Amino acid sequence: MSLLNTEVLPFKATAYHNGEFVDVTDESLKGQWSIFFFYPADFTFVCPTELGDLADNYEEFKKLGVEIYSVSTDTHFTHKAWHDSSETIGKLQYPMLADPTHVVSRNFDVLIEEDGVADRGTFVVDPDGKIQIIELNAGNIGRNAEELLRKVKAAQYVRANPNEVCPAKWEEGEETLAPSLDLVGKI
Repeated sequence: MSLLNTEVLPFKATAYHNGEFVDVTDESLKGQWSIFFFYPADFTFVCPTELGDLADNYEEFKKLGVEIYSVSTDTHFTHKAWHDSSETIGKLQYPMLADPTHVVSRNFDVLIEEDGVADRGTFVVDPDGKIQIIELNAGNIGRNAEELLRKVKAAQYVRANPNEVCPAKWEEGEETLAPSLDLVGKI
């Protein structure tokens, strides 16, 4: 069963954020856009390139009212150690959510049970706590923060304009479509 348009299941987790350990719950998401950015493990190879890319684009996400939660099955202590020891991870300003109990990874259906780590899964959650975008990548394929930013803008646009849809490669400010009988077979 797809998780699209379903509400995020209840969870409580500890995150490393701006030099502190903070609690994050499903209730923390209400009223804002959120991104859950699952990755396999701290101190690895593709993961820091992705998290660094998100960090480089974080201000653009914040301007859109989006909070990013990177999530792995590591502990919040491991997140702090990685943050303190890596120049790339040291620039992260968004919460690094710890999921050593695997509750959050299971809730989003990205846990690789036999390995105890999460797939590379990206979930965009709307202010009602419902999942609007899902992207899953194989472990050896990194994601692109600019493409994610484009998708968030599209999700926000169609939420604000429910009678319109965003076509392929849509960029903010470009023309959208208004689905109707008149468009059938003419695109």
